[in-house]
Amino acid sequence: MKPRKLHSSILSRALSRALSSSTATTTSPQCGSAFPLKTVTVANFEPSLTELRHHVRSSDFVAIDLEMTGVTSSPWRDSFEFDRSDVRYLKVRDSASRFAVVQFGVCPFRWDHSIQSFVAYPYNFFVFPRQELAGFGPCNEFLCQTTSMDFLARYQFDFNACIHEGISYLSREQEREAIRSLNSTHDSEWSDISKLNDVRDTPSVNMADILFTARMKDKFSEWRDGLLQEQNQSGQIQGTRKDSKQQFQEMFFKTHPALKLDGFTSRQLKLIQLVVKKHFKDLSYFNVNNEVSGSQQIVVYTDSEDELNLLLKEVKEENHRAKEAKIQSAVGFRHVIDLLSSEQKLIVGHNCFLDIAHVYSKFIGPLPGTPEEFVASVNKCFPHIADTKILMNTNFMLQERMKKSKKSLAAAFTMFCPQIAGGSKSTELVSPSHVKVNVEVDDSRSSSWNPGGKHEAGYDAFMTGCIFAQLCNDLGVDFKLHESSKQLAFNEKLRKYINHLYLSWMHGDIIDLNTGDKVANSTPSYNLKRRYPKIMFENIVIIWGFPSNIKAGEVRECISKAFGLTAIVSVYHLDATAVFVQFSKTELVSDFLLLKESLERSNGPISVLHPLAKLLEGGNTCAANYDTYKEICGSPLSETLFADQANKVSMKWKTKLIENKISLSSEEHESSCLHDNANDVALNLVEKIKPNKIDQLRNDQSRGQASPSEIEESCVAEANL
Repeated sequence: MKPRKLHSSILSRALSRALSSSTATTTSPQCGSAFPLKTVTVANFEPSLTELRHHVRSSDFVAIDLEMTGVTSSPWRDSFEFDRSDVRYLKVRDSASRFAVVQFGVCPFRWDHSIQSFVAYPYNFFVFPRQELAGFGPCNEFLCQTTSMDFLARYQFDFNACIHEGISYLSREQEREAIRSLNSTHDSEWSDISKLNDVRDTPSVNMADILFTARMKDKFSEWRDGLLQEQNQSGQIQGTRKDSKQQFQEMFFKTHPALKLDGFTSRQLKLIQLVVKKHFKDLSYFNVNNEVSGSQQIVVYTDSEDELNLLLKEVKEENHRAKEAKIQSAVGFRHVIDLLSSEQKLIVGHNCFLDIAHVYSKFIGPLPGTPEEFVASVNKCFPHIADTKILMNTNFMLQERMKKSKKSLAAAFTMFCPQIAGGSKSTELVSPSHVKVNVEVDDSRSSSWNPGGKHEAGYDAFMTGCIFAQLCNDLGVDFKLHESSKQLAFNEKLRKYINHLYLSWMHGDIIDLNTGDKVANSTPSYNLKRRYPKIMFENIVIIWGFPSNIKAGEVRECISKAFGLTAIVSVYHLDATAVFVQFSKTELVSDFLLLKESLERSNGPISVLHPLAKLLEGGNTCAANYDTYKEICGSPLSETLFADQANKVSMKWKTKLIENKISLSSEEHESSCLHDNANDVALNLVEKIKPNKIDQLRNDQSRGQASPSEIEESCVAEANL
């Protein structure tokens, strides 16, 4: 027979299935083959977790990496140079709360004294926030940023494996809530087992119901009478039987005679419950959830009320245990996080503050409102965290090596670990000072391979761990001393770098996880040149809602005409609808807010001719101090434009004054204005706010205290490095 020609799409699907079935475990290959990596899905999660538990417990440190569905929910939530540390945290919190983790890389590293080499055990977990507990809590929702999804697709991320085979999870807070809900149900009446209380004595509304009810009454009477007759004749019930329609199956339920009901509609089951309740004192209707066969509807015979109560108690406790087991099963991938936390190993990441925030948000609970609360909670779960970015940029020797290199993870891997990055292409060590790393998967060990896939979480975790091992070696950590490698987190040469993470890599903003404080003398990355003088947050006003055709330079011009040429240090666009304005003096913040409010209240002819009139045109311009910007960033809402965000946060005022005395001053001034003409109002207002300001500012300019030549700047988002 001539073989049938397979359609190309059928062949493609068959090949896809074959490939996907082989991805559960990629075993350690021979020299020159693919990178050895253990890919973990729902199918092989349990045995993989057992293996990982052994490797983590014997490891010196564990490297991690996460792949996410996005980074920023709106452009103004990018990291800016004008963001204070507490604001940067709020932006990270927003990101970690809104986007999903779809892949989690875990790679324990163990120093093998016998071969003078590290052994790495890379795991690549597909993760998906599936709702495993039916009826508990809302379905998980998350955002997808198109640039991030396109980025994952370009690196061949398997979205089908993630969605269909990804491991679900519950956070610790979700688990506690599920247990509270379960205990509340357990302490209530047994209505979840026996549904008799749910039945109403409503009359049958049609002939079909009447006939069905009569037939059910006859059926249960016949079965119950037969049981009693058999008990009288032989003292026991023989065998199991099914009726002709197989709607009733005789069985034993907890040693009690029972009828299993199959093929009935929900309406018919309610009628059956009503029949049992009204006509049979020794029969009970049970709705039992069986882990294997699912929900079962059963009518059970009991000899007495005491026997029924004992049966109810037994079933209730059994159902409770089954639900507890289901909750534990739904914990899913969080078992990995609990393992890392309980073992208190040194956790290593690369620019990993956002990663740690995601770990907390997904597997611990909702992120706290302040960085101080966050670091205190994180420190309890993970007391030792190291960031390779910190090591590369806070040590002078390593900084020199990084000056001419890209700052990405792959670039750092190639620079610091060339013999590992080269895989099978590297025939010998570049230098005796380079740390050796072997990879072990499923008890098969390899020291040579082709490079793995960038931006695959398991391989990225491996690269991160290799970089950390090499940096430790460069800093003088001697792994040959077995005891010292077991206590890396307390090593004298590493201690000052542990628990220091970048809140913003580009802007050199480092936070100490031990204290929550910003680390002094933080240095930004080499590719960033500061475009502004020292930022004084108390000198900043944020303005939004002004006419869209006004640019930063025009904002500067308007305000400078009112307050003097050197009143403004810098103007910075947050987005098209908002700007930061940094004044040269703190008191100018309140002066500006007061003047703006007074002009809007007066509505006189001079207001139209005032230098700020162009900025206030349209009547939608709002202004506030920096703390108000922080409030808006802390909102759970996230509009695309900052002006829309501020309006959604219910900022009803148009000018947020920073002190009550400003409002009082404004009211007093408005009262006095009633006795003056419009021209005197404007002149007095300007003189009150800035006496001899022009001459004073000109003198300041001649002394070089501020630069009037500063031009408009545009915002730059922090790169995903």
